[in-house]
Amino acid sequence: MDREKESVILIESTGNVHFPVDFLHQYHTHIYCHKGNMAFVFNNRPYACKAGEFVFWFAESKLADLTYSKNFKSTVLLVEKEFLFDNIPDQSRGIDATLHSKEYPVLHLGDKRDRHRILSNFQLLYDKSQQKEHLFYYEVLKLQMRLFLLDMWHTFANEIEHRKRSVQSGTLYERFVQMVHEHCKKEREVRFYAQQLHITPKYLNYICKTTSGITASEWIQRYVRERLELLLQNTQLNIAEIADTMGFSSRSFFTRYVKKVLGITPSEYRNRLR
Repeated sequence: MDREKESVILIESTGNVHFPVDFLHQYHTHIYCHKGNMAFVFNNRPYACKAGEFVFWFAESKLADLTYSKNFKSTVLLVEKEFLFDNIPDQSRGIDATLHSKEYPVLHLGDKRDRHRILSNFQLLYDKSQQKEHLFYYEVLKLQMRLFLLDMWHTFANEIEHRKRSVQSGTLYERFVQMVHEHCKKEREVRFYAQQLHITPKYLNYICKTTSGITASEWIQRYVRERLELLLQNTQLNIAEIADTMGFSSRSFFTRYVKKVLGITPSEYRNRLR
């Protein structure tokens, strides 16, 4: 099997990371930085990663201007996107972690246990992927993938709680983005967030526009759209359950809203997944 076709690839790198050709279209990328630093542009925003930090890039993300310090040292785990998606234990439980990592791809791992957990899980998943002689190879590998995801969600959940506490004294814009992340399932109007921040909706839109280039209402719709897509991808939930989760009083109202946001109905979206 060609290296690019493997479900799991582990790379120990000193200096530049030699990724497989076109890796970002095929793999979700996990990087633990042991030493030095790395800079990159992710989804059109610049980021930097240093020793003791973890980076996660979703497959098919926009990545550019990747540079490394001379002393950069890292462990990189690549997981094939369809293999990972097919083995998500319960997607509804991982939605917050997924949305958070799309917005904040760099995590500072202050807890040694988190660092140990990540590196151990890298190795365990890779080792299972290499045991192809195992009589129950695919079953064992799938179970290890699910354990890996649950541990990663645990790490992201800790980071989300830490960011919540630190943002409480942050700027109005930072507080707004965190509130949208927490409440967009049920609250989709700018007025709600403006009231919580004790400012007018017009001023909140102005703050968001000048800080990020998009308005508060566009931020809300972006988070709602991403959450809707993740929920609809979770085939363990039926459409009525998703409508209830998102706070819609009727399925017809939910269908109209999804049509407005995604351009297609929930049923049409589900049919495209088949």
